[in-house]
Amino acid sequence: MATRVPAVGGVGLIVLCFLGSAALRLTHGGLALAEELDQMTQETAGAPPEQGADALMAALREREKQLDADAAKIADRAQTLNVAEAKLAEQLAAFEKARKQLEATLASADKAAEKDIDRMTTVYENMKPAEAAKILDRMDVSFAAGLMARMRPEIAAQILAGMNPDAAYAVTLTVASRNSRVPTK
Repeated sequence: MATRVPAVGGVGLIVLCFLGSAALRLTHGGLALAEELDQMTQETAGAPPEQGADALMAALREREKQLDADAAKIADRAQTLNVAEAKLAEQLAAFEKARKQLEATLASADKAAEKDIDRMTTVYENMKPAEAAKILDRMDVSFAAGLMARMRPEIAAQILAGMNPDAAYAVTLTVASRNSRVPTK
């Protein structure tokens, strides 16, 4: 079933012409064209019809050349923007690749550090508690607390018992306070 498009009557056609004329005059290019046409009409008002038509055609050709030049400039700018956009996309891809490589490197380093700490924890657990206590007494409290927190409780207790009381207190306090600010509910 074909749909029928209503025909535009005479009054509708006149209204459309007025609206088109207004839109053309409101735009920058339309205003310039209207001014040129008005000027040409005034200049050729007393001239024979052929001269007026020729002058009008010449003005229209000149305006067409200007529009073509503007279109060429816009095309050049669009090309420049396309090139810049391609370069930006390339740089973004390179940045993303570098970010992923950095994350992989950091993850690898974290795994290696974790492995090293686990190995040292095992070493201190296998030492005589008195010997381990002497060494842990001299360590930075945070580092010693980290090692002690990873040890089996019975071995950590033996090592703490052999440590200087002040150092043992500092290590115990550090281990106990690590999660004190974590919300419980």
